[in-house]
This record gives sequence, C-alpha cells and structure tokens, in this order.
Amino acid sequence: MPRRKSSVQEQASKVGRAPKKSVGRIDFIKQELPEIGSPPAGTVRGLIIRAHGLWYEVLLMAAGEEDRVVLATVRGQLKRLMRRTDIVAVGDYVHVTLLPESEAVIEFVEPRKGSLVRTARNTRDTDQVILANPDQVLFVFALHDPEPHLRMLDRFLILAELQHLPVELAIGKMDLEGDEPARSARTIFRDYERIYPVSYISVLTGAGVDDLGARLKGKMTVVAGPSGVGKSSLLNLLDPLNMRDVGVISAATGKGRHTTVGARLHRIGTRTFVGDTPGMRALAMHAVPPERLPFCYREFLPYLGECFYQDCTHIHEPDCAVRIALERGDIPLARYESYVALRTGDEMEPGER
Repeated sequence: MPRRKSSVQEQASKVGRAPKKSVGRIDFIKQELPEIGSPPAGTVRGLIIRAHGLWYEVLLMAAGEEDRVVLATVRGQLKRLMRRTDIVAVGDYVHVTLLPESEAVIEFVEPRKGSLVRTARNTRDTDQVILANPDQVLFVFALHDPEPHLRMLDRFLILAELQHLPVELAIGKMDLEGDEPARSARTIFRDYERIYPVSYISVLTGAGVDDLGARLKGKMTVVAGPSGVGKSSLLNLLDPLNMRDVGVISAATGKGRHTTVGARLHRIGTRTFVGDTPGMRALAMHAVPPERLPFCYREFLPYLGECFYQDCTHIHEPDCAVRIALERGDIPLARYESYVALRTGDEMEPGER
C-alpha cells in the first residue's frame, strides 16, 4: 500500500533540518566544542589567523594590543579534547596567556557559531575544519582557464548548504573569453543565478570587484574554489597590502597549481576578514547522508514532502513532485542530473577524473 504524503516539516525532522535535531553527520556539522569552562583570569582575547602545525598565529583584539600578532601553542588540557574534529582552527576566537618574545599559550576557545568543514582525507568520520565562525562563503570559479566544472561547483554548494552557510558566487577571468564574456558566462551559470547571488568579475580590469567587496564588508568570509581560478589575484586586489603568490595553469592538464598551502585569515577592513583556503580539487560525498541530499538543492525545497511516497528518492518513483516540477521546467535539468549523479555515486565530470 502506498505510504502517505509527508509534510516538509516531517521530512526535515527526519534528516536533521528541524531545530535541535540531528542525524549522523549533523552533530559534526554544528562543530560545537566541548564545554571547557570560562576564560582564565589574565588572558587576552584574540583571533586565530593562521596555523603552522602545532603553532598558531593569533591576532590580539584587546584594548592596547590591537594589530599585534603572537605565535601560540595549545594548552595540554585542550589538546586532549582533539578527537574527531579540530579543537583549534583558523577563525576561532581564543584567549591566550602572553609570554615573552611575542609568544603565547591558548587557554580557552570560544564556542563556535558555525564552521566550514569537510571530511578529512582517508577517513569517513573525522572532520577537518576549513574555517571556523564564517558569516558566509564565497566560491570562486573561472569562466575560462581552467574551464568551469559545474559538478564540482555543486559539491561546493552542498558543503555550504549542509552547514547552513550563506553563499556568494564569483565568476572570474571575464576578460579571457573574447568579445562577449557576459553572455557566455550567463549561459553557463544561469541556473545558479536563479538561487544564489552571482558576481561576474575581472581582476585585470577591476570590473565587478568593488561591488563584490561591498558584499564582504563587515563579515568573515571563507573563500574557496578549485586551484587556478584566481582566488589569490582577487584577494590581492581586495587587500593590496598583503600580496599573495599567483599560481599558473598547467597547459597539459588545464588544472591550477595551489598557491595557498593552508587556510589564512586576512583583515581587509574594519571587522572584515577573508579566509584564504587551499585549492580543493575534490570533495568527498560519502559522508553526506542520502536523505539529506535533496535539501542541499534549493530548487527542490518547495516540492519536498509533496511526493506520493514518503521516502521518495526523486529518481524513479511515480508521482514524484520533484520530477513533475522538472518536467514543467521549474527545476533546471542540469541541476537535477547533478543530484541524480551524486545520489547514485557517479558525480564526477569527465574532465575532473
């Protein structure tokens, strides 16, 4: 006998979208740190802006100490809490005991309001924190050189959606595409314009960069994307006082070389930080519960819970509200095919293999 329809709220509750509920990986996505009391007396508040193995650069934020950076290690009792996530990461607000010669000891880590994480390499249940406490994420892709892989973009978007992070998209190298870059770009990325803010920019001409900078003002933004798309060049334009190395594209593979070797926070204005992250060529999807995946495609949201079958996968079942919306043209075919490929485990485009 067919199962009854379920409401969006019921579906959401089953996959961890409802407040204070979680299933499997969702506990890690919240990135809540263990309770460790309160900051010890005499410590100074700071922000971790870079990690070097067991050492961390901390930008002090207390009155009289602004703009001073110290090199800090983690107190032993905090190290014992490091299990399935990073207890200290770039973007964390910490309290340190100052030592001579611009060194310090991290005594306390403030609770995170969120974080951008991914599954650590060669694991299925250990999180690697890319950046703690971001207000939003900026995914940078290029119109050309290297060619954009939209399935890779979809995986980046899923990473943000799982962690409830607002998304900005920046499409760079508009100057490399000939006479009609805007038309070409909007043809490629039009499906994303329907659901996300998209900025089309050129670092060479400066087109669109000021408007994008305004969208970053007053926020902590993690910047991510495949290598070689121009992230470092963009950050150099936004923050010319801290010039970064610029990578090149391999003529043989069309892939970029990493110029960022670890996450780093840069202050580019008052209360404005950007987190520069290493190029990520692949994001493992095995840690994403299949039942959560539909909620990571915003085009699906109006139709979830309206299918005839409560446990509809939106792939082959009859009377599927998502597939009906697809047939009407309300859901882009390419995005739906991306979902099916991810759900069935065949998510890579030929150019990414």
